[in-house]
Amino acid sequence: MSPLILPSAVEAIGDTPLVDCARLARYLDGRILAKLENLNPGYSKKDRVARQIIADAEADGSLRPGQTVIELTSGNTGTGLAIVCGVKGYPFVAVMSRGNSVERARMMRALGAEVVLVDQADGSVPGQVSGADIEKVERETEQLVDERGAFRADQFRLCASSRAHYLHTGPEILRQSEGQIDAFVDFVGSGGSFAGCSTAFKEHDAGIRCFIAEPEQAAVLSGTEPIDPNHRIQGGGYSMPDLPLLDSVAVDGYVKITDAEAITAARRLAAEEGVFGGFSAGANAAAALRLLTGELAGATVVILICDSGLKYLSTDLWPAR
Repeated sequence: MSPLILPSAVEAIGDTPLVDCARLARYLDGRILAKLENLNPGYSKKDRVARQIIADAEADGSLRPGQTVIELTSGNTGTGLAIVCGVKGYPFVAVMSRGNSVERARMMRALGAEVVLVDQADGSVPGQVSGADIEKVERETEQLVDERGAFRADQFRLCASSRAHYLHTGPEILRQSEGQIDAFVDFVGSGGSFAGCSTAFKEHDAGIRCFIAEPEQAAVLSGTEPIDPNHRIQGGGYSMPDLPLLDSVAVDGYVKITDAEAITAARRLAAEEGVFGGFSAGANAAAALRLLTGELAGATVVILICDSGLKYLSTDLWPAR
């Protein structure tokens, strides 16, 4: 077989490009480098997590041949797991809140997953997933795991979620940038990409500063009482103060981003850089812009384009006209 021909889409995960967003930062003193995780086969950084969770579970025997895999998802980890499980022959069930964009459920079904949609909690706003919504999805997930004797691909607790980024994403960025970065900022969902990348960066150079981006209305990780959990930045900011993957991980600061800032930055990434990301990519870009206009003026800041804008075409992130 030619070395240019991969045996499956699983091997196509990773080695995504690192792009200089010079147009986005053209009026600032500093540089934004964007890691295009939206170019993974499932269009998100969570493809890496899915691959690592399944590989680690196979290696330690916690996943049996042909066993059903189940996970709670906002759509990205589920898409990655649908790809990996489909290739490897594991039935996969994705459990997701109805508050997430419909494209995600349709994509997972197209990739062979069974998708279980959970109604939103009372008081939740359609299209805006809250911590209460996630709690409902978690209960449904646990029940299904018990009923089906399934393997729980727990992205919030399994160390594979951060190992994927520690072993691969972080080192890729360091190689691509030749180690010439000053800071990293990341919007947190499970905390895996922040934990893995920041650990890799700190091992390379303890002086690299690592920041968490949070929704302004639900910035609980920085110790702020949530104002309104119904923010619009899908994929994170669930007002969950207990994220085990962030335990013992150094955080140099927090950047609170409004919905409007995230949306504006996502649209700018698309129009000015040709980088088609989602809400969280916009949050990361907005946070980097904020840092470069303040304490990190003159620095090189790395962000992740967490997923593709294609997953939000039904939302008002992309106006119909």
